[in-house]
Amino acid sequence: MNETYFKQLEETLYYEKLPNGLQVYILPKKGFSKTFVTFSTKYGSIDREFIPLGKKDAVVVPDGIAHFLEHKMFEKEEGDVFQQFSEKGASANAFTSFTKTTYLFSSTDHVLENTKTLLDFVQQPYFTEETVEKEKGIIAQEITMYDDQPDWRLYFGAIENMYKEHPVKIDIAGTVESIDKITADHLYECYNTFYHPSNMTVFVVGAVNPQEMMAFIKQDQASKTFEAPQEIQRFFPTEQQNVAFSERSLQMDVQKPKIIYGIKANNTNISGKEMLNYELSMQVAIELLFGRTSTFYQDVYENGLIDESYSADFSMEQGYGFTMIGSDTVNAKELTEKIKQSIIEHGKAWQFTDADLKRVTRKKIGFFLRALNSIEYIANQFTRYSFNDMNLFDVVPALENLTMEQVKQAFESLKDEQTHTVFTIVPFDKNSDG
Repeated sequence: MNETYFKQLEETLYYEKLPNGLQVYILPKKGFSKTFVTFSTKYGSIDREFIPLGKKDAVVVPDGIAHFLEHKMFEKEEGDVFQQFSEKGASANAFTSFTKTTYLFSSTDHVLENTKTLLDFVQQPYFTEETVEKEKGIIAQEITMYDDQPDWRLYFGAIENMYKEHPVKIDIAGTVESIDKITADHLYECYNTFYHPSNMTVFVVGAVNPQEMMAFIKQDQASKTFEAPQEIQRFFPTEQQNVAFSERSLQMDVQKPKIIYGIKANNTNISGKEMLNYELSMQVAIELLFGRTSTFYQDVYENGLIDESYSADFSMEQGYGFTMIGSDTVNAKELTEKIKQSIIEHGKAWQFTDADLKRVTRKKIGFFLRALNSIEYIANQFTRYSFNDMNLFDVVPALENLTMEQVKQAFESLKDEQTHTVFTIVPFDKNSDG
């Protein structure tokens, strides 16, 4: 078992890659009574075209299948897994993102027993055509519910504006039409391909004995039989550099307009330290230009163009990424122009100093260090970094070593207006016939 001590953070991370390919990380936290255990697969909604395990030809599966599979994993022939967790005092959950699916529990007692339940239910699939058909109605209701949420529609509307081909533009849950095509055979095909231990990671954080936990997981995995590990071949369409739509809007039942100004990233086929430095550089650039201490923010706030819903951030994964600046607003057109003007002005003359950079990086480091007091935050973030060949605990030194040149270079990618888009949700027109 490998041990890595992060002196600055006073944390020791334990790691081992098991013979079946499963990666196990354990982070003991002193002073905590709760333990969080996550079991994640590098498989999300964008993984719709791939070569199934044991086959030669690529298949395209219905949209929403990763999320559908997550739902079905909790249902077993002997009953619902949630009941097993609750009987042992644990709270269980799961979520699917664009790039991964995570199953988790938290508990203060019976941690090993709950870990056994987690490992077993994720590694023992049970699907029938009857239960699959039953689930379609449940997920269709969930999709319909999200369709009625303006903030969700705003977020996905902005992504749909940016991407013409990449499946990130497709809702994680799919559509009512796409999930209706899902069969039990689809689920087994995706499960057998993406839920192999070699594509998965266990992360344990909290009140845990690392040697005891590692030995327990190793013994559990050694008692199970798996196919030999194979590299998964995934396929993604070639995406154009420009956005799919420069501007679109949608009428919904809202009090005032909602806007997202999106900027599509193109430097996305990177991973590891290169990805970490680029991501942090972009986040710092956005904070300097559009953060709550920026002159832009003070201007639009004082002019009543934004409210407490305002946000500005950059996020990315391998293959896609975007900046989103958004708020509820009384004047979407004026706010759009202000955002665009701020980018143009700083493109002509970079107005930030090393003192500004130090201020923003210190702020981000402070936020990060506070977040490390939350085992929920660590559990949710660690695997995302790991799947991108990054380490969560490299964030602080990377921020400390960030240069203004890196930030300016990241900002340069924001200047191309062909990567800019605006998506707006507006109140229903009371004068229309509808």
